[in-house]
Amino acid sequence: MEIRPTTEQDRELFVDTMHAAFGRFPDAPADGGGGWWSAFEMDRNLFAVAADGRPVGTAGAYSFELTLPGEVLLPVSGVTAVGVLPSHRRQGVLSAMMRHQLADLRARGEVLSVLLASEALIYRRFGYGPATYTQRLTVPRHRAAFALPRARGTAGTPATGSVEVLRRAECNELLEQVYDRYRRAQPGALSRPHRWWAAGAGQPPIAPAPRYVAVHRDADGVPDGYASYSIGESETLTVDEAIAADDTVLTALARFVLGHDLVSQVVFKHVPPEHPLRWQLEDFRAGQAGGDTDWLWVRLLDVPQALTARGWCTDGELVLDVDDPFLGEHGRHLLTVRDGKADCVPTDREPDLSLDISDLGSVYLGGTAPSTLVRAGHVKAHHPGAAALADALFRAERPPHCLHWF
Repeated sequence: MEIRPTTEQDRELFVDTMHAAFGRFPDAPADGGGGWWSAFEMDRNLFAVAADGRPVGTAGAYSFELTLPGEVLLPVSGVTAVGVLPSHRRQGVLSAMMRHQLADLRARGEVLSVLLASEALIYRRFGYGPATYTQRLTVPRHRAAFALPRARGTAGTPATGSVEVLRRAECNELLEQVYDRYRRAQPGALSRPHRWWAAGAGQPPIAPAPRYVAVHRDADGVPDGYASYSIGESETLTVDEAIAADDTVLTALARFVLGHDLVSQVVFKHVPPEHPLRWQLEDFRAGQAGGDTDWLWVRLLDVPQALTARGWCTDGELVLDVDDPFLGEHGRHLLTVRDGKADCVPTDREPDLSLDISDLGSVYLGGTAPSTLVRAGHVKAHHPGAAALADALFRAERPPHCLHWF
């Protein structure tokens, strides 16, 4: 078996092979026109090729920026389109592709790789760990009254500005600009390159599916938030995503969709677990959380560079003993944080924590507390204060969240 890069001439075969691996058929032309795969970077994709020359596996990567704690933007690879034909599974094809891909990413000088896991059992063995989480929030329309805010000048106070309803086809550039401002300040968020918007690649509101968009403008008329939505069966209004420059604008958008006439319930499809809306409703139980799931998985390719790239909220020192069984690597690192910046060097000091590279990926963005993984039996704390110290160090200024689907 051979692992080889693809070219633009391979696009149709790549798309067909990828779909065959999942037992599906393309729902748009295989040349990428109108399909979510139209954003593929064919020079970054891989084929696993059998001895007879037929491709039996696929793996791809997108070029993104990931927002780290401290509002640091870091180039990362978004791994996608990973699949093996049913006839060639459990023969080492997937492991060979993933090993080849990780080597390619390191050769590009990248220190992080991310993905959305189709199955939670697959990717931990390749060093990825779940790092951001998301959930669905459903609010019955008749229980959607907002409580009066108990603190003045907070997000519960009505925002100055206005909300305008546009059709999705009318506001592509506006959506792109507002999202880009949002993602630069939100830990865990990924960039959406212009070609995604131009090609309509992805899920709504990137895809040109019919949608209404509630656009919030500030007092000067500048767009600073939006909610993409549609109304379907059972008079359910579904919000694909609601993003805003701050919580006050987010509250204004929530008030708008929850006040929509002829709607029985509003479903916010993709919100962070600590979303404030439930607390803003007069009836706390009206906000029904469900669909709680992992979203972005993170894989460190260079531990010292990754740890020194992000911002930090607390000073301290921590010795991390990190095992990377898939790549056969092991390292002990002294992490020293001062004034929001970190230094990370090899050390022979006794470790504070011993952990797998996948567990380091889970805690990296601040969305998973190291103490949780200690309690789960995955991370070993070598003294009583180690987990609490790690919790304080890895905490982010705000919980990480990723909206982007790829």
